[in-house]
Amino acid sequence: MEVTQLAIYPVKSAQPINLNSAKVTLRGFEHDRRWLLVDENGRFLTQRQHHKMALIHISVEADGLQASAQGAGKLHIPTPTTDAAHKPVTVWKDKCDALDAGDQPAEWFSRLLGLRCRLVYQPVEAIRVTDPQFSNPGDHTSFADGFPFLLTNEASLQDLNQRLEQPITMNRFRPNIVVNGKTPFDEDNWNTLKIGDITFRVVKPCSRCIMTTINPETAKRDGTEPLTTLSKYRRTDMGVIFGQNLIPDGEGVIHIGDKVSILS
Repeated sequence: MEVTQLAIYPVKSAQPINLNSAKVTLRGFEHDRRWLLVDENGRFLTQRQHHKMALIHISVEADGLQASAQGAGKLHIPTPTTDAAHKPVTVWKDKCDALDAGDQPAEWFSRLLGLRCRLVYQPVEAIRVTDPQFSNPGDHTSFADGFPFLLTNEASLQDLNQRLEQPITMNRFRPNIVVNGKTPFDEDNWNTLKIGDITFRVVKPCSRCIMTTINPETAKRDGTEPLTTLSKYRRTDMGVIFGQNLIPDGEGVIHIGDKVSILS
């Protein structure tokens, strides 16, 4: 079994950046979900409510990001420095410390989405701990929904697509790591795995939501699929699940083509 796809999402809920190799840090891939759009109350914004976020293109630059979207042009966004305004933000139930990216990005994204919002950045000093029910003391993450990494299995997508009238692509599930497992949903049974030289703990299935019904190419909902079909055979006490959340036990670099070994 090998890694077949790697992706980061520098701005939560914006488009992914596909990579051939990626640096693993304890909070997730380097640059992954370190930026966040929030409303006037500091609460996080996602495609769940604002489907147009699916069309925001992001690229990583040496000193920050570049954002672009059809009809909105491009915007260079420098990474906030330590003297930037601190802004408390909320991701689900977590209260997080962030740095405000300034008025120009706020105005650009507000015009694009049609609501007042701010762009914020998670500095390295801001530690957002993961759910202690599924993790160890010291485990932490970025502005991801709950954990540093999300892994999915190509065989599981193939199984799902055989049940759908219209097949979908893996980017509906916004994984960081995709592997070419042979058995659908075999990932449910994994506890510890190794990719390259890095060991990961498989800590919790990923509960799926309405975002899977949003076509990432058009930013429009495709009815209720694939959520309706998944709910018929993938419903658990944690909700409708697809993919597994991972926490790394070390740092380093992983590549497409790296061998994936199941340790337990």
